[in-house]
Amino acid sequence: MPTTTQCALLGLSRSSVYYRPREVSASDLPLMPRLDEVHLEHPFLGSRKLTRLLKDEGHAIGRRHVVTLMRRIGIEAIYRKPRTSLPDHAHKIYPYLLSQVAIERPNQAWAADITYLPMAKGFVYLVAILDLYSRKVMAWRTNNTLTSDFCLEALQEAIARFGRPEIFNTDQGSQFTATQFTDALKAHSIAISMDGKGRWVDNVFVERLWRSVKYEEVYLHAYETPKELNTALSRYFSFYNARRPHQSLDDKTPDTVYFTVSELSQAA
Repeated sequence: MPTTTQCALLGLSRSSVYYRPREVSASDLPLMPRLDEVHLEHPFLGSRKLTRLLKDEGHAIGRRHVVTLMRRIGIEAIYRKPRTSLPDHAHKIYPYLLSQVAIERPNQAWAADITYLPMAKGFVYLVAILDLYSRKVMAWRTNNTLTSDFCLEALQEAIARFGRPEIFNTDQGSQFTATQFTDALKAHSIAISMDGKGRWVDNVFVERLWRSVKYEEVYLHAYETPKELNTALSRYFSFYNARRPHQSLDDKTPDTVYFTVSELSQAA
């Protein structure tokens, strides 16, 4: 069947079928990691001030270009605003459930978020699921596109290994509002919570995880392939969960807090 006929039957424009996304230019690849580093150091700065800082470092870049790279990386300034990511308006948005809720036990509330990770040639996106009580990374996945598939895989692994949480909190990104993702949560009777107006600090624990992953592992190496990066992340998250002490946990590890409390609860 000709492409023209297929488009007519599906109600699509031919231009959208023939379009192929442009690859990231060679000049942008080194700029993106540096932009991400500056954002981690000063998360409150918007595109104007980020452009100024990059120009001061000798980069020939304009504000519109910085905005384009920020969208591709998936970062934006942190401040009080209606939402922290652009949702798909066709998807249902769920209410925020963690307001004035004390997180007192493992598996009471999990949170998930997505970040950008640079490599020597290119980049990938990382999704991680975090237990908010113990700070334990329950599961993670990487992907080269921002779809909901790899988020769903991480969710399924976390539930299979550690059971289900009572509440699952995310931002309003289209990966988490997608029907296949929310249906998986409903199938396990998990309450769905999404950040709303004025809730820009809700994923602060996940943001701290991103900073640790990038400065303690990713930025120290220039991994050539996603396979190399995944191997390094697997090693790092094992260290993060089992050996790295956390000051907020009285210098205990996430595994110690998670499994000790879980065992006490089961015994009770």
